[in-house]
Amino acid sequence: MKLKRFLLRYYPPGIILEYEQQNVLKTKSIDLLDLKPNTNVGEVVEEIAKKEPLITNSRKEQVAQLITRLQQKISQPDDRYFYLFKVLRAHILPLTNVGFNKSGSCFITGSYDRTCKVWDTASGEELHTLDGHRNVVYAIGFNNPYGDKIATGSFDKTCKLWSTDSGKCFHTFKGHNSEIVCLSFDPQSTILATGSMDNTAKLWDIETGRELSTLSGHSAEIISLGFNTKGDQIITGSFDHTVSVWDVNSGQRIHSLIGHKAEISSAQFNWDCSMIITGSMDRTCKVWDAGSGHCIGVLVGHEDEVLDVVFDYTGQYIATASADCTARIYNAFTHELITKLEGHQGEISKVN
Repeated sequence: MKLKRFLLRYYPPGIILEYEQQNVLKTKSIDLLDLKPNTNVGEVVEEIAKKEPLITNSRKEQVAQLITRLQQKISQPDDRYFYLFKVLRAHILPLTNVGFNKSGSCFITGSYDRTCKVWDTASGEELHTLDGHRNVVYAIGFNNPYGDKIATGSFDKTCKLWSTDSGKCFHTFKGHNSEIVCLSFDPQSTILATGSMDNTAKLWDIETGRELSTLSGHSAEIISLGFNTKGDQIITGSFDHTVSVWDVNSGQRIHSLIGHKAEISSAQFNWDCSMIITGSMDRTCKVWDAGSGHCIGVLVGHEDEVLDVVFDYTGQYIATASADCTARIYNAFTHELITKLEGHQGEISKVN
């Protein structure tokens, strides 16, 4: 193996190693999720060098400089003030979803008017109208971090893949027997997953448009799905009160996470793929060990349905959104409530 160059990743903090092995260019990441402004850089470098053979003595100084740059970024005060920037009224019917690309330079909106629109964030200019579905466009997403493709899932039982730059439709994925309500790209942007009211999820090859596998086993609608950061596993949350963990390559179920007493609303891996968080209409969230499938904690306190859950990038904190008009922050390891965010007059459907 020959190290070619380093790439700095600010969010979540880490260093990407680009290297050559048998004339093939590859990458691997060094995650620095616990890095703090006062962390001893020398100790971190030595720890990395022990585990990573590509970091030789001649490269240690360069790694130290990169870690220092990450510390400088982390230590910058985050005191931004948010204000209403622009109101866009272009769809003729209500919106279903919105999503940004990684840089925030453009965003997309899905609508009951059967279209998805692509917008320039700074100017508010409409760049493209993605028109072709025959029913509500409900699930939408960029293939972040690349952002060159957009997927749209519809109540017409199909999913379409589009070019962000041109608005051209690459593929129409057909195979579901009911509405598509969630979708997700794998981190490598080679596979697209779709979840449907037909109780199944499907994996599709982005390049060829071919169906790779059908994930069958739930007894009710799949309402949430997502890949882990390695791209080798995917989770599906269902109205059957369970979450399933699947192997992407084989399409086989690895674990069934059973314990909630009502429908699942949201599920997500943490960054290092060691834990899974699930939110439910039973007003609780559960934390699961991703390796064993065992429940390792329950987050309680909400007085109404939990509608969304998310880990922070370090995996140390969990945020929840609820129909009780509050959001809450919990410690992912002790499962204790850290703070309660109040002020909304209606249900909070999303948290990020």
